[in-house]
Amino acid sequence: MTTDPNGQEEHSRSSHRRPDGTSDATVLALGVLSEALETVERARGSLYAFHQLTGGADLKLDRALELLRAAGHHAQADLLEREIVGRNVIPGHWTFQIVEAYNSHYYRPFTDIEARLRRELLDGHEHVHEAEMKEARRTHGHPGHTPEP
Repeated sequence: MTTDPNGQEEHSRSSHRRPDGTSDATVLALGVLSEALETVERARGSLYAFHQLTGGADLKLDRALELLRAAGHHAQADLLEREIVGRNVIPGHWTFQIVEAYNSHYYRPFTDIEARLRRELLDGHEHVHEAEMKEARRTHGHPGHTPEP
């Protein structure tokens, strides 16, 4: 952080500044890459939601089994327990294994390469494209359009 003329702390704008000599095409390309990563983050969140929802449904089956047995439907409860409770969601996999495979095979390599390209092409700065868009679209001097938090 830096201090403004009134002695107030402000965030440094250099964390979003385009490195000298960086082209518009490079900034745009890394902006699109960042957007792709944000989409992957959303997909990963959906995968975790799938994991939790499926696991929660499997645990609720215990109550269904209890109620079926209490109603005298032992054969049906046995069928449900044998065929569905604890079943793999895809051959050989519970949802946690799908999440682990996604993380190791796709998510981590994606985030590693995105970070590497930012280091190589933008000195590691994040959201340069977005910061430049904010600067171009804000109304200078308006209190609701300040350049930094």
